[in-house]
Amino acid sequence: MKVLIISDTHRSLRNFYEAVDREGRVDQLLHLGDVEGDEEEICAYAGCPAVFVAGNNDFFSRNDRDHELVLQGVRIFMTHGHNYGVSMGTWRLEEEGRSRQADVVLFGHTHRPEVCKKNGIILANPGSLSYPRQQGRQPSYAIMEIGQDKKIDISIKFLK
Repeated sequence: MKVLIISDTHRSLRNFYEAVDREGRVDQLLHLGDVEGDEEEICAYAGCPAVFVAGNNDFFSRNDRDHELVLQGVRIFMTHGHNYGVSMGTWRLEEEGRSRQADVVLFGHTHRPEVCKKNGIILANPGSLSYPRQQGRQPSYAIMEIGQDKKIDISIKFLK
């Protein structure tokens, strides 16, 4: 299963279109917040099932702030991250993921991509396609591949 993970698009979809065109067919899209009302456009262009969570800039969103799902036997916890203080570190988010028995915790908010494994839980942030903040400021997203044996591979992809 191939999953496109994005965050912090902030009503600027040019790089989102490029990411979708580059990756081709994906089975699922996960958006980690600050979509700011572009859900329908994102769903239409991606052409696959999509799940969204609300970010700190999604003021009138009907999306939940946290969401749990299972894809091919892998338990995933998604959140934007601002309610867990991710700008100051991921320890609270890791604890929340553990309490939810998640295999993977996905978050955004910092606009900085990262993938790490802490105490058996994979934590991943795809960065931002619209307003990256890491050194070099390249727009980024993540691809998660889930194998039949529940093997998880998450890679950060950069545009430009």
